[in-house]
Amino acid sequence: MELASAVAGARRRAARDGDRQVDTAHLLHTLLEADPEARAAFDGGPAQVARLLGYLVQRTIGYGLRWSGTVEDSGALPVLPGDGVPGWSPAAAEAMREAHVRALARRSGPVRGTDLLAALLRDRQCRAVDVLHRAGVDTALLATRLAHAACSECP
Repeated sequence: MELASAVAGARRRAARDGDRQVDTAHLLHTLLEADPEARAAFDGGPAQVARLLGYLVQRTIGYGLRWSGTVEDSGALPVLPGDGVPGWSPAAAEAMREAHVRALARRSGPVRGTDLLAALLRDRQCRAVDVLHRAGVDTALLATRLAHAACSECP
C-alpha cells in the first residue's frame, strides 16, 4: 500500500465521520482495510483484524463519541508549538513523520503500511493504540515483531 493511499483513505474517513482532523484511529482503520501486509502483522489472524475493524467502525457511535470534537494529542510525544499539520492531529502527524524515518532507515523503497503501523505503536496513548488494546492486541509484541521485520530488511 502506498502512503498516499493511506493518507487519502484516512482523510475520507475523517470527513465521513465528521471529524475536523485525521487522527491515528483513522490511519489504523485505513491500514487494516487496505494493506494486506499490515493485516498480516497481527498474530491473531483474520479474527483479530475483524474485531479491530469492528471497534473502528463503531468509533462514531458508542465509545468513539468521547473523542468527538477533541484534538488527539496524547502528550506522549513531543510536539513543538506551531509545528502542527493543518487537518491532522499532532499524534497522527508525528506518526507520519516517524513512518518516513523508519522507511529511510530501512533504505529499501517507499514508506510501507507496516512502517506506519510501527509508528502508530510508538505513541502508547494515541487513539489507535487505545483501539488495539480494546481489541486485545499485545501492542508490545506487535511492535517487537515489526522492528525485527524491519531490521531483517536493512542493508
